[in-house]
Amino acid sequence: MSYRTHTCGELRLMDAGKKVRLAGWMENVREVGAGLAFLVLRDFYGTTQVVLESEELVRQVREIHKESTIQVDGVVRERSSKNPKLETGDIEVVPEAGGIQVLGACRFQELPFEINHSREADETQRLKSRYLDLRNPEMKKNILLRCQVISALREAMAGHGFLEITTPILTASSPEGARDYLVPARKHPGKFYALPQAPQQFKQLLMTAGIDRYFQIAPCFRDEDARGDRSPGEFYQLDMEMAFATQEDVFSVCEEVLPPIFAKFGTYHRASGAPFKRIPYLEAMEVYGSDKPDLRIDLTAKDATALFRDCGFPPFAEEGARIKAVVISDFHESRKMIEKTCADVEVQAGAKPAWFRIDEKGEIVGGIAKFLQEKAELVKRELELAPNTLVVLSSGKKQLAQKVAGVVIKLFGAAVPGHIDKEQYAFCWIVDFPMYEIGEESGELEFCHNPFSMPAGGMDILLKAERGEIDPLTITADQYDIVCNGIELSSGAVRNHDPEIMVKAFEMVRLGEEDVKKKFPAMYHAFSYGAPPHAGIAPGIDRMVMLLAGESSIREIIPFPMNKNAQDLMMGAPGEVTKKQLEELHITLSEVE
Repeated sequence: MSYRTHTCGELRLMDAGKKVRLAGWMENVREVGAGLAFLVLRDFYGTTQVVLESEELVRQVREIHKESTIQVDGVVRERSSKNPKLETGDIEVVPEAGGIQVLGACRFQELPFEINHSREADETQRLKSRYLDLRNPEMKKNILLRCQVISALREAMAGHGFLEITTPILTASSPEGARDYLVPARKHPGKFYALPQAPQQFKQLLMTAGIDRYFQIAPCFRDEDARGDRSPGEFYQLDMEMAFATQEDVFSVCEEVLPPIFAKFGTYHRASGAPFKRIPYLEAMEVYGSDKPDLRIDLTAKDATALFRDCGFPPFAEEGARIKAVVISDFHESRKMIEKTCADVEVQAGAKPAWFRIDEKGEIVGGIAKFLQEKAELVKRELELAPNTLVVLSSGKKQLAQKVAGVVIKLFGAAVPGHIDKEQYAFCWIVDFPMYEIGEESGELEFCHNPFSMPAGGMDILLKAERGEIDPLTITADQYDIVCNGIELSSGAVRNHDPEIMVKAFEMVRLGEEDVKKKFPAMYHAFSYGAPPHAGIAPGIDRMVMLLAGESSIREIIPFPMNKNAQDLMMGAPGEVTKKQLEELHITLSEVE
């Protein structure tokens, strides 16, 4: 006979009188009198109350530790005291004599944490015992959501004519931005494979091979530091590429695929419709102080350099300083709240903003108000300030002033009532990214983002820059980011499919044709055999599910995540290997100080 006839979330009042067999984890036992106890049995599908009505069964269960897996044979009956919070709350199961069997004993009387409160436990304990953490219904819900979203994405992509094609996991090391995870090649001493940071080159080669529309749920491996929306080690993305496609074609697919999934599976069930708002990169930095704006927040930054430069506040008078003003209307919070939030801004942005208020009488007060009294009316008029308004000001070099303003918008927007519409998914496209930038360390021209992007204007614009007719920093790339609620879901681009344009683009950063051949041999040669114009994007699965689940940490939606130090505490990775294994790989370890 099978281990169960029904699941623990299946039985209803109509099943009263049936003889059933259930199997699951013993979540809890509550003794209420002599020979009477209530047992909660849990499996993947839900919980069922089991009533023990004999001293023999109560004694038996008393010897079983919580979280043991057990099997219960009994009869369904209507509960006298129903629980409307449970789907099975109208019934209970009464075991027959000898009707409880232990299938897998929990050997420990004390658990590392209470299963239903595991999310309140220390994260180290949770990650060490992730198999217990995942028994928590909230965690199970997140993992189930992840599965449902991936299934829906696959169905949607197939419906748009995309073929799911897997690409290699062992490949060549490539300079794509982050550090590679290297795998030594036993048969080729001194040489290494690399785990792919993304299937970037492979998917472009598929376009060259004649595949028209490709996608996969792609694993990506990058040796980079963790943060709230980024897990170290590996992540997954909805990788897609389209032949004979423009930016508009990519936008069209994403705007048709993503909103229905967010509306169906999201916490809020409300998502931006097509077309998504498009914001040029330079405008995003000026207006929102970020290339990842959260459009749920109604705050923006205004350039106020001319207005405040000569007010007498020393930081505003520094040479080359830009001043950005964020105006927050209907403000009734305390000075303590302002100072705390400004301190939080400093932690995140590296500089503390200044501020002042317009009180209920229309007077400028608080913060740097003493520097503004002589031009109070001008300030109120230029910024259109009404009573009960807070103005937060960032200053410094252009990039710093923008960055601080962006964090001001994010933190004050979320903290001040009435300035964020939380219950929605607000999408936007960031477009017209710079092709090049001046490197912080090198002080020379470097690629700003993706070196495989087509420069807007193609070869002509590169030749003009080469001849000195235009500043190369003004060249934009046919590159775009998709952003949702302040989180970058993905970057994408129209690809540079022409070897001559590719070489010229690399020559701008002091790399010649031989360098391109050496770094990207497959792409260079493949494109020399007639590559189609193509474009693509790769929205992050983990970030997408994190948004849909309403979680603030990406580790809450990954079944087996690493910790912030890129360690798998459950499996003990990374770990040492044997001397024999190292010898087979022709590797000698040096002493680490």
